[in-house]
Amino acid sequence: MTAKILVVDDIVFNVKLLETKLKQEYYEVFVANNGVEAVKKAKELNPDIILMDVMMPEMDGIEATKIIKNDPNTMHIPIIIVTALNAQEDKVNGLSAGADDFLTKPINDHALITRIKSLLRLKFMMDELRARHVTSNQLGVGEEIIIDESNKIEGAKVILVDDDVAQAKKIKEKLNSAGISVDIVTEEQETLSLAEKNNYGLFIISTQLIDSDGLRLCSHIKNHDKLRGIPILIIVEEADEKTLTKGLEMGVNDYLLYPVESNELLARTTTQIKRKNYQDALRENYIHNLSLSVIDQLTNLYNRRYFDIHIKNLVTNAASTGKSLSLIMLDIDHFKNINDTYGHQAGDVIIQEVARRILLGVRPTDLSARYGGEEFVVILPDTKLEDAIKVSERIRQSVEMYPLTTVDSLEIKCTLSLGVSALNSDDSPENLLKRADQCLYKAKEGGRNRVVAEEAFFT
Repeated sequence: MTAKILVVDDIVFNVKLLETKLKQEYYEVFVANNGVEAVKKAKELNPDIILMDVMMPEMDGIEATKIIKNDPNTMHIPIIIVTALNAQEDKVNGLSAGADDFLTKPINDHALITRIKSLLRLKFMMDELRARHVTSNQLGVGEEIIIDESNKIEGAKVILVDDDVAQAKKIKEKLNSAGISVDIVTEEQETLSLAEKNNYGLFIISTQLIDSDGLRLCSHIKNHDKLRGIPILIIVEEADEKTLTKGLEMGVNDYLLYPVESNELLARTTTQIKRKNYQDALRENYIHNLSLSVIDQLTNLYNRRYFDIHIKNLVTNAASTGKSLSLIMLDIDHFKNINDTYGHQAGDVIIQEVARRILLGVRPTDLSARYGGEEFVVILPDTKLEDAIKVSERIRQSVEMYPLTTVDSLEIKCTLSLGVSALNSDDSPENLLKRADQCLYKAKEGGRNRVVAEEAFFT
C-alpha cells in the first residue's frame, strides 16, 4: 500500500526518525517544519496522510489542522496529531480541530504503521468517491458538495455495545449532552438486529464483554453488506496491544482506552460521525446526479461514455501518485448462439445476470461498466496485476459454475473470456485498454472460458 506522507515537525531529529521508519515501509515522505508550511504543502502535494506535531513555531499543529480541515480542497486528508506523553488536552483539542487520530511520543513503531494503514484504507475509498464526483462534473451531471459540519452531529445515533453498566451510563450521558442519542446493547445478535433496523452513525464496542467477543462482532459488521460502511470505535485496555492491532487490521476505525475519558470520547465520536456524513454525502451526491446518460439501462452499470472519461481521471491520478491500476475486459462466450437459440429476451437476462455477478466479485471502489453488447470492463484502482488476475478468475468461476436462469426459469450455461492489463509508469488509457483487449482476444483464441493476463505473452 504505497502512499505520500507529510511529516510536520520543527525538530530535525524527530523528522529524521519518522522519515527513516516510514521509508522502510516504502512510503514517500515529505517534510514541513511548521504549521504555515504544512498548510501550504497540504495544498501543493495532496498527501495521503499528515503526521502533525503539536508544538511548533509560527503556527502550532492544532491551528494548522483547523485550517487544513476547513479547506474543501484538503479536508479529506487524514491527520494524525503527534503529542507528548499524557498530553490529554492536546489530544482532545487536536481531535476537536478535525484530526483523525493521535500518537504519543515516543512513537511505537508498530502502532505508527498500523494506524497509518488503517487510515489509508479509508482515504483511498474516499479518493475513489471523490474521483467519481469529478467525473460526474465533467459530464455535466454533478453538483457542488456542500457539507455544514457543525450541523451534522446533533440528532446522530450511536449504538453502544458494553455490559459494564456504570461505564455505559457514563458514555450515554456524555453523548446525550451533545445531542447524540445512544442505544445500549450487550450481545452480538441484538446488536446486528438493531443495527439493520436503524440508521446509526457509529458503533462503539467494548472488547471486554463478558459473554461475547467484541472483535468477532466487529468482524461480522465489516462483512455485513448493509453495515460495513458504519464506522467502529472500540474500547480497549491500554496494555492489550494485541487486541488493538487485530481490531485496526480488520478495519476498526478508531479506539478509546480504559478508563474512558469523557472529552476524548466526545471528540472521537464527533470525528467519526462527521467522517461518515461526508462519505454518505459523496456517495448520495454522485448517485443522485448520475442520470441515464451515464448509466446502462439494461444492467445499471456505468456505460461506455462514463467509463471513457473516468478511466482518464484514474490513469492521471495513478500516474501522479505512483499507485497501481489494473483493468479487466471480459466477454460472454458464444453470446450470438444464446440469442439465436433462446431469443433476445433471454439474452438480455443473461447480460443482466453476468453484470450482477461481476459486481459481486469486485470491491465497491472498483468501477464496472458495460462496454458494449455482451462486453464488460472493470477498473481496479490500487490493484496490481496479480491481484487483478485473482479477481478475474473469481468472476469467471462464478459464471461457469452456476447456470444463469431466465425469466422462464430456463437454466442456461455460459462462460466468460477475460483479458487483464496493468498500468505502466508512462502508460495511457488507450494503451491500457488495447492490451486488455489483446489479452481478451488471446483468451478467445485459446479456447474461451479462461483468463489471459498481459505478462503471459508481453514478456
